[in-house]
Amino acid sequence: MPQAVTHILIPILLVAIFRDFYLRKKDKKQFPLHYVLLAGLGGVLPDIDIVVFWLIGKLDSETFIAIHRTFSHTLYVPAIFLILFFAFKKIKISELGKHKLSLSLIMLMFFFGSLIHIILDAFISPEGVRIFYPLSNLIINPNFVSFLPPELVGIFFATLDGVLLVVYLIYLEWKHKISDFI
Repeated sequence: MPQAVTHILIPILLVAIFRDFYLRKKDKKQFPLHYVLLAGLGGVLPDIDIVVFWLIGKLDSETFIAIHRTFSHTLYVPAIFLILFFAFKKIKISELGKHKLSLSLIMLMFFFGSLIHIILDAFISPEGVRIFYPLSNLIINPNFVSFLPPELVGIFFATLDGVLLVVYLIYLEWKHKISDFI
């Protein structure tokens, strides 16, 4: 299954590319890099059930397997963030913090990150995802990893994390010249 780094970096990369190549220069001031980070954090939100598992304590692995990827890995989670995005957009809540972040855009980043998380788990995780649980036990599971040679399956996700991290660091250097800050 995709690891936390993958769940964070893919939304970060996608939102950063959107920000850097799609938005005009004047619009970038209204869409600071903080939103890119928030999309990455939204990418790990569906795994909040793991934190709940740890907080509850020493549940057996069967209970964990029964809990993980149920409620938090449904399309309801991104839908809640999308509804909040529209609700906060309509209410026109003032900007938050010294960076003047919009609460509606924060919800949009959480929506995007959590949706990417569910898509990743559905398509490259051996277990797949029940996207409408508990209303339906339909499992989305093309399991593209199964097409890899068996000896590569064990290292695929760690390698994916490493490749994504290198790609992101190269992107940051190329687009934002991060070496100037070292």
